[in-house]
Amino acid sequence: MTDTILGVLGGMGPLASAHFMLRLTMLTEADRDQDHIPAVLWSDPRVPDRTRGKLEGGADPLPWLLRGIRGLRTAGCGAIAIPCNTAHGWYDDLAAEGLPILHIVDAAAAELRKAAPAGPIGLMGTAATLRMRLYQDRLESQGWTCLVPSEEEMQTRVSPAIRLVKANRVQDAYEPLAATVQSLAARGARAVVLGCTEIPLGIQAGPWQSLPVPLIDTIDALALAAIAWAKPS
Repeated sequence: MTDTILGVLGGMGPLASAHFMLRLTMLTEADRDQDHIPAVLWSDPRVPDRTRGKLEGGADPLPWLLRGIRGLRTAGCGAIAIPCNTAHGWYDDLAAEGLPILHIVDAAAAELRKAAPAGPIGLMGTAATLRMRLYQDRLESQGWTCLVPSEEEMQTRVSPAIRLVKANRVQDAYEPLAATVQSLAARGARAVVLGCTEIPLGIQAGPWQSLPVPLIDTIDALALAAIAWAKPS
């Protein structure tokens, strides 16, 4: 049935969306091919940079995002997952196309409740994601207090690390990202949400298990939300 096909609006960046497909497969309980979730990946790396589009007057990514949504609808998809946090800044415009979109912040919140159901939490993401308050408004309405990196940490650690992952220099991204997690933990964060789908890739390139607080991987969180949509209990 076409309504059980998951559409994945990807390419932002290509590695993050490919990793999402891997995690969707690995997290699905299955004994054979036929137990897995039918999915169509629309991976178009030509989508203009979302941070520049929101903060710097860059090219508008919305027409490209809408093109992907419409292509996935034509392919028979019944719901959409977008493994790019910043792209959710255009969520309302995309949802207006009529297909349900699994919101990555809601997916992260579901996992955060297991790791740190209350108290201050750390939040990492692109400059645009943080400036748009995509996570802060949604999470603070549910009782969490969000701690974010300083402007200096964003400029010298987080944003450069995200660029390193996009350039396939994943291992080089670990140290600045890990240092930011440690900084947020030192400020009182009980868990840290990795609110950019490049960040988990950089973190997992090093000994992330040694970091002092639980990490919420938004790629995995979105994959779990997609599995719950496709296989409701």
